Amino acid sequence: MLSADTLRQLADKIKLWGKELGFAHIGICDTDLTSEEPKLQQWLDNGYHGDMHYMANHGMMRARPHELQPGCLRVISARMDYLSPNAGFAINLRDPNLAYISRYAGGRDYHKMMRNRLKKLGDRIADEMKSLGEELPDYRPFVDSAPVLERPLAEKAGIGWTGKHSLILNKDAGSWFFLGELMINLPLPVDIPIKEGCNTCVACIKSCPTNAIVEPYVVDGRRCISYLTIEHQGSIDKELRPLMGNRIYGCDDCQLVCPVNGAAPLTNESDFHTRDELTQPKLLDLFHWTEPEFLTRMQGSPIRRIGHQQWLRNIAIALGNAPFSNEVIESLTSKVASGELNEVALEHVHWAIEQQKSKQITQTDVVNRKTYRVIKAVEKGLPRDA
Repeated sequence: MLSADTLRQLADKIKLWGKELGFAHIGICDTDLTSEEPKLQQWLDNGYHGDMHYMANHGMMRARPHELQPGCLRVISARMDYLSPNAGFAINLRDPNLAYISRYAGGRDYHKMMRNRLKKLGDRIADEMKSLGEELPDYRPFVDSAPVLERPLAEKAGIGWTGKHSLILNKDAGSWFFLGELMINLPLPVDIPIKEGCNTCVACIKSCPTNAIVEPYVVDGRRCISYLTIEHQGSIDKELRPLMGNRIYGCDDCQLVCPVNGAAPLTNESDFHTRDELTQPKLLDLFHWTEPEFLTRMQGSPIRRIGHQQWLRNIAIALGNAPFSNEVIESLTSKVASGELNEVALEHVHWAIEQQKSKQITQTDVVNRKTYRVIKAVEKGLPRDA
């Protein structure tokens, strides 16, 4: 058995090693998420997980790390910042002919990278235990790879507090970061959670394009643009399509209006920098990609996993929301004639054509008031990234 002093020294070393491996913050917590179980069950009972059946498949194991990883005593929670330089949020949202892609997805897929580094962190801990003549620890890294409530664990580990948009917030880092976990069977000292700092602010709730934040800390996934464009593979409700604007993969609006994000640091990882082809990309350019082009250009990107048909479905909605253009109608019509669309994508392309034709008559303003307020908030609160 390691002494309390040795365990404290080991925890300090783990945090140092974590920073050497590129993590911005390492925190440690126990495995007790009992208080989260009724919240998770209610969320599932309300059907807010939509088509994400994997959220319910494992029951309450998601809130019981010790069941997922038998013998686990502690969870080492890791934060890795991803905000790329020259984010251009306001520029992107202001021009409805451009495609908006959530900034976490502009560069390399983070899952494998973070998991490898967490594995290296576990290996360093094992080497330290070996040097102390102790039994090697049992550990396992997770990055969205198993039923884990990563945000409540990060909150317990002192990484940040849960904002009203349900994301983790840190006063020095905002919310532009990924989370990963290393479960381990060592009784390391735990960190102290951070007191919530949202206070009376409800900017995220008011700014959600589709009103998906149904109450503080609760998101109805079925209305969330990130869910609709990434997780949902079927037809998107016609009521929601106009609210999606030019957002073709994810949505950052609740983060963009959050005052805590004003001081968020840029990432030190060049792999997370936005690829050239995804820097303020034109909708029509992306819509013209063939499936081989899509697969090649999105190699190593998290976007690749949605597939070419869903990619076209999402872009079709954005084109339907774009200003009237004969070129847009011609591109949409040509795509229908190509015969390459599946049933779902074809439905959305037909809808986009109808939307375009209606704009030809009405000259509808395509940037709605809520998005305009988000743009102004970014220009004021995030001038470096506007």
